[in-house]
Amino acid sequence: MKFPDTLRRRRHDSPLGPMILAASPTGLAGVWFDGQRHQPDGSAWASADTADAVLDAAGRQLEEYFAGRRLMFDLPLDLSGGTAFQQAVWQALLGIAPGTTTSYGALGRQIGRASAVRAVGAAVGRNPVSIIVPCHRVMGHGGSLTGYAGGLHRKQALLTLEGAWPASRVPSPLDSPGLDFGERAIGLATAGQRA
Repeated sequence: MKFPDTLRRRRHDSPLGPMILAASPTGLAGVWFDGQRHQPDGSAWASADTADAVLDAAGRQLEEYFAGRRLMFDLPLDLSGGTAFQQAVWQALLGIAPGTTTSYGALGRQIGRASAVRAVGAAVGRNPVSIIVPCHRVMGHGGSLTGYAGGLHRKQALLTLEGAWPASRVPSPLDSPGLDFGERAIGLATAGQRA
């Protein structure tokens, strides 16, 4: 992936850990959990410490998502950092409805590349706009929980929030009626880091 040095970046705190948001003049170009696989070195990007329409909207919509008040995002996206194939996969990810999942094979068939399952998986893994371009909704064969650049513990937490992964399948001592999603997600993320 190629990102121009003209991106603007901002840190964003989430219940699943710190994130980096990045925007270009045309839209949101990146959302990464701090330290996730394939996160580019954004040290040359300008820090957006003042008002920035795209980054402000992205931060606000992510907060609404984690609070359970938003499932769909309404943001301009800039996915131009990927190859034509990667961009086709990322566009297909946008069609996966909240609360549902798909497989790498089904995604490959959707873009007309049924035999390119591994290439589809690689493109999904390099999705630069986590959560908003919902790569966490792609499952392995038979619905198994596989691959997520931000960590499987975060993938579980995101799918649980959306109702696509039953809470009963996510064992956590923090899973009690008195805790909100953010508190449970922090518990899941911490448990995943220790594993």
